[in-house]
This record gives sequence, C-alpha cells and structure tokens, in this order.
Amino acid sequence: MGLSEDRDGFVMGEGAGVMLLEELEIAKVTCWNHLPASMGKTVAMSDAQSEKDLIITKHKEPKERRIVVTGLGAVTPLGDDAHLFHTSLLEGVTGISDIQGFDCSEFPTRIAAEIKSLSTGGWISPKIAKKADKYLIYALVAGKKALVDAGITEQVSGELDKSRCGVIIGSAMGGLRVLNDGFEAIKVSYKKMSPFYIPYSLTNMASAVLAMDLGWTGPSYSISTACASSNYSILNATSHIIKGDTDIMLCGGSDGMIIPSGIAGLIACNALSQRNSDPTKAARPWDADRDGFVMGEGAGVLLLEELEHAKKRGTNIYADVLGGSLTCDAYHITAPHPEGVGMVSCMEKALAQSGVAKEDVNYINAHSPSTRLGDLREYQVVIRCFGKNPELRMNSTKSLIGHLLGASGAAEAVATIKAIQTGWIHPNLNLENPDKHVDAKVLVGPKKERLDIKVAMSNSFGFGGHNSSILFAPFKGN
Repeated sequence: MGLSEDRDGFVMGEGAGVMLLEELEIAKVTCWNHLPASMGKTVAMSDAQSEKDLIITKHKEPKERRIVVTGLGAVTPLGDDAHLFHTSLLEGVTGISDIQGFDCSEFPTRIAAEIKSLSTGGWISPKIAKKADKYLIYALVAGKKALVDAGITEQVSGELDKSRCGVIIGSAMGGLRVLNDGFEAIKVSYKKMSPFYIPYSLTNMASAVLAMDLGWTGPSYSISTACASSNYSILNATSHIIKGDTDIMLCGGSDGMIIPSGIAGLIACNALSQRNSDPTKAARPWDADRDGFVMGEGAGVLLLEELEHAKKRGTNIYADVLGGSLTCDAYHITAPHPEGVGMVSCMEKALAQSGVAKEDVNYINAHSPSTRLGDLREYQVVIRCFGKNPELRMNSTKSLIGHLLGASGAAEAVATIKAIQTGWIHPNLNLENPDKHVDAKVLVGPKKERLDIKVAMSNSFGFGGHNSSILFAPFKGN
C-alpha cells in the first residue's frame, strides 16, 4: 500500500533480477552494432549519437594506495587468540576429536574440529550471545580481537572517520543452527518461530552487527562463495581501500555448521573422513590414505589498512597485501576442473596483477582439505606454476584444524601472516605415506620449519568452482 496510513507490513514475493554489465568498448562491438535479429530490431548507433545520447563518466586512475595488515583475530578449534593459535600450529597440536556437541553415534562420521569453549564476556552483549548463531558469535569475537590487536581502543576508535571504515565478513552457510531451529519450530506451530529466525540466519548479519557495534558506516556486506568466502571478502576489502572508498576494513569469514544437519549433509556428499577410530589422524592432506576432510568451525578476521593511515596511527604492521585474483571453473558443483585450468588462471592472474615474479613465491598455504581430487589437483597446478623454485614450501593448515568452510581462508591467512612475521611455518600432520603423484620434497614435514618468506600465497577453492589466491609479503617499511 505504499505510503498509505493503513499499511501494516510488506507482502512476501519471490523471483530474480539480473543485469549484464559490460566494458564500454566491448559493448559497442558486441551489442550496439550487432544485436541478433531474434532480440528485435537491430540497433546501429553512430559515434555522434553515442556522444550525444550517452553520459560517460571517465574513469580516473586512483592514486596508488598500499595496503597492510595491522590486526589479526581468530576463533578456532585451537583457541581464540591469533598468536597462540599460530603457536599451537607450530607445535603440531590438533583440534580434531570426537564430536561432543550432539549424539552422532549412528553417523558414519563422528569426528570434527569443534570449538568446545569460548568466552564471550566483554566481547558480545548477553542478549546477542544468547540468541545468535555460532557463526555470528565467532565473527564478532574474532573481529573485535583483530581491532584490539591493531591498537584500536575505544579512544582510538572515537578518533576514526567511521564513514571510511568498512566490514566484509563472508560465510558459506550463515546461521545454519538458527535455520535448523526454525525448521523444528514450524513443525509445532508458526507461533513457535523466533523473531530472530530470519535476521540471525542471514549471511550478512555478522558484518552488519559488527558494523553496528563499532558505528562504522562504510561498506558493510557479506560474500558467500562456499569455502572461498574469506578470500573473496579479503580481496573485495582491498578493492575498497585501493579505490579510496575506505582507509580501514575488517574482513574475513566465519562458519559454524557442526550440527546434525550440517554433518549429515556433508556425509551425503561423501565429503567427510570416516576415520573415527583415530580422529587425530583423520585430516591428512596429500597422504595416500586420505579419505575426506574433517569438519571444523570458527572465524578469522584481518584488519586491513591503507599504509599512510596506519603510519599516522603508529601501529604495528604485520605484512603487505600485494593483491590476488578470483576465477571460476564453470565446471562442476563440487569437483575441481580435471585440468585445473581455473586454479592455474587464478594463481597466474594473482601474480600478474600484483607484479610478482613466480620465483619470488616460496611459501604456499594450500587449500588442500584432505580430499582425493582436491589435494592432487592443487598440488599439480602449484608445481606447474612454481615448481622450478627450489625453495618452494607448501603446507595445509586444515591438517590441524579441519576445514572451517567459509572461515578457512581467513584462518589460513592468519597462519600465513604469522609465518611471515615469525619466520616459522607449521607442519603438515599425518603426511605418513605421500600420494604417489606428489613429490614430498615440496611439502613441509611433520615438524615446523624455518623459512625466510619472500612472498606467500594463500589459496582457497570452493564448491561451485570458486578459486581465490592472495599474496602477502613481509612489510619492508618503505
């Protein structure tokens, strides 16, 4: 009823809308002069007409803006402190054990990397902590800890131009527990539905609530590209800073789907390890005896900042963000392309767009989740791209904390940045019998290793063929 005084709420609808956006010069060739007859009368537009009838805003090249990492936050199966998280990784501590959150005795998979305890006191209001989904709670705690790590106290926060501060927290599944509770409630009565059912199930709510808590009015949204959600969020955050939209961005990912329907759904996909008799041995990237990934949960958040802004604050700087790339296999909903063309393209574009030579990349934090196809395909494309570098080392954080889905890329970015800072890379657990198609010399062994990292690449690949690669490097201070 529009603006009528008798309006009492909106009416639910459904549908879709799609726009095709195209670079202008390509559009002139492919559309304006060559519309197919099946689409109606052919349009022929002269240059004079186009100049007269179209208003074209010329793109202005932004002043080069360098992006650095100034804060790290993590909530993982190995704890909720980013720095202690990395220490545990170096010590080879695993977060994988029998599932304790619910009875899964009848499931063929009964193991996961759960977060068994998390103190929200001082980080989240009791009201939100009681009602919100796990993924939202994890994101809020990790995000606020990243701020504290960056030295953004309440006083400093008050001095920021909050219109130039943004939040992008990705999630593969969003509020799955809240959704599940709603499905159960509606079986009884619609009156049993929680008013928080819709808001707290949305994937954007972690970004929204974090922005509300901080009063940050810059870009705030979520990206959901399955297991690549974090990397997509981080790279979109860098784009906002480069374009000059913002000076500071909180970015990363969060997921919490270790609930009966989440585990059962992945069992149905034949994706999970069933090594129930020895949970600590279940996640084994590149090992010949791998039988699927182990489900994990948690969040990772980076605070990205424009360099001059960070210098002005006098804050600690962990690393440079050199750039990255995003591509799509356009092949299969769960399996990687058999030739790995999307992965190769992603890595090569990341190098080209960042101006980084292949020989300078000597550390790769791999996506490799401990699956038959995924591990081998990523290894093959990495060797194709970087195999001539004798210093190249590669590991998989998932061997210790399982697969955090949409949060995995951000947790692994934290591990990558800490490796750059400390000069230590964590071991690959359970690489006892390397796949016959891999050269174990490239892979980190069962103990932590010293490495002077020149450039590090962090990869994340998701269901649907979403590929992402981000490049980080030591901060040189110039």
